[in-house]
Amino acid sequence: MDDTRWARARAQTQRFLPVMALAVVAVLAAACETNLPQSTTVIEGSHNATLWVPYRMVFILAAIVFVAVMALTVIFSITYRERPGRTARQFHGNTRLEIVWTLIPIIIVTLISVPTVNAIVAEAQPIAANALRVDAIGHQWWFEFVYLDEKVTTANELHIPEGREVAFNLKSVDVIHSFWVPQLAGKTDMVPGHVNDIKFTALRARPEPYLGQCAEFCGTSHANMRFRVFVHTEADFAAWLKSAAANGANPASALEKQGQEIFMRSACIGCHTVQGSAAAGKVGPDLTHVGSRTTIGSGILVNTPETLEKWIANSADVKPGSKMPPMAKSDGGALSKEEITAVAAYLSGLK
Repeated sequence: MDDTRWARARAQTQRFLPVMALAVVAVLAAACETNLPQSTTVIEGSHNATLWVPYRMVFILAAIVFVAVMALTVIFSITYRERPGRTARQFHGNTRLEIVWTLIPIIIVTLISVPTVNAIVAEAQPIAANALRVDAIGHQWWFEFVYLDEKVTTANELHIPEGREVAFNLKSVDVIHSFWVPQLAGKTDMVPGHVNDIKFTALRARPEPYLGQCAEFCGTSHANMRFRVFVHTEADFAAWLKSAAANGANPASALEKQGQEIFMRSACIGCHTVQGSAAAGKVGPDLTHVGSRTTIGSGILVNTPETLEKWIANSADVKPGSKMPPMAKSDGGALSKEEITAVAAYLSGLK
């Protein structure tokens, strides 16, 4: 290749360098965003705080290795490239270099192992005597939460107190799921036929919920398998627990009473439970206090009578793959539009 072509190639490369640099900066800036609702850099739970130490160490060392390797690659590519009057060169058999690049990984692994072992030991400590014990059960595609000592069951919305350890038994009734609340705790799998465990303490109460989700691909609506974690003060949590332990509310209006009658004679009671009524199904979410939840469909829709109607009519229109059969006559179900409106009114009143 003559000098003119080399100069032209060099000029083209130099024109692209600023664009490449901006792209790298943009990616790094996006990765460092801390205001996202599921940012792992926001430390709000004891488990997340424990994991952050080795996580940060791995990130820093990986960044150093990445920069060093890329820098050496560029330097060697320029220094030993083929150019006019000089052929490309290779060298091998340098004992000193071989010793160095053998020692560097050993040092890196040693540095990573120290905070990692400390984190493992910290997480292996016995459960606190006053811990809140919860079974977290994965279903396609929703989460069930059973408060073992309090005999309370809910779905897709987890309520816990601040400053008190919560110990989870993680289970699955179908396929592998994963329990993940990035700002409170790291990912832990929910495996059929096996119980995993995780424990953490939420550091502070706040009005807005923490967002959690399944982090293991589990089928059609994996991306729609979400849940919320509400952290309360001890007093507010005690009040919520007392309310959650009560039976479902009695219908307050004629429309709600009509909806209750339709619900109780339909196939709904074969899948769902409403404490204090004939509905005792275990296939779908417990609906005893469904009217108090902020969302339905595992976080897909804001909970209103209108969205409940939409969900009851044909949940698969909202959540692909939903195992709840359509209830609207127009979609092959047994309920008219007016009956669905009544059932939605009844469910909205279950608070």
